[in-house]
Amino acid sequence: MTLVQRHTNFTPEDYLAIERMSPIKHEYFQGQLVAMAGASKAHVIIVGNLSALLVNHLRGTGCLSYATDMKVRLPERNIFYYSDLAVTCDERDRASSEDFILHPKLIIEVLSDSTEAFDRGDKFADYKTIPALEEYVLIHQRQVLVERFERKSDNLWVPHIFRDGDSIELKSIVFGGEMASLYENTNLLI
Repeated sequence: MTLVQRHTNFTPEDYLAIERMSPIKHEYFQGQLVAMAGASKAHVIIVGNLSALLVNHLRGTGCLSYATDMKVRLPERNIFYYSDLAVTCDERDRASSEDFILHPKLIIEVLSDSTEAFDRGDKFADYKTIPALEEYVLIHQRQVLVERFERKSDNLWVPHIFRDGDSIELKSIVFGGEMASLYENTNLLI
């Protein structure tokens, strides 16, 4: 991650205005803009596969799936993050004309070498503060492996691992599917 104009402190409104015009995406962290790196081919394929599966699964449920370009706002932390995929079923998000959501119930990140530590650490810690969030999912792009973290009582997050040959389950949106569907058209399947 690279901070842009380290000494300038942007307001959330400044950030949103800049982001609407910028040719590159930035996340917003307490007044600072953080430039985002481009994604690998495997990353883009996995997000596309999952997006197609979830859009079809969620049709008619009142839930919306957002891939790649929708920001998740954490106002209490003064942060905007781009997740790889987020699902919201909250009417406030669906009715809003803003270019961010506030109440995702599911957030999914595809791991890369440059973001894995952040996605597992500080970003996950920040996401845990979202009251509506029920599941956080990390998808590996160098191996067929998915880690799902499910919120239980007392803000306890329970991990579950899915490997090649398994069926993946996302309880928050009552979704089930084969791992091979996520990794279709990557070079990871035998």
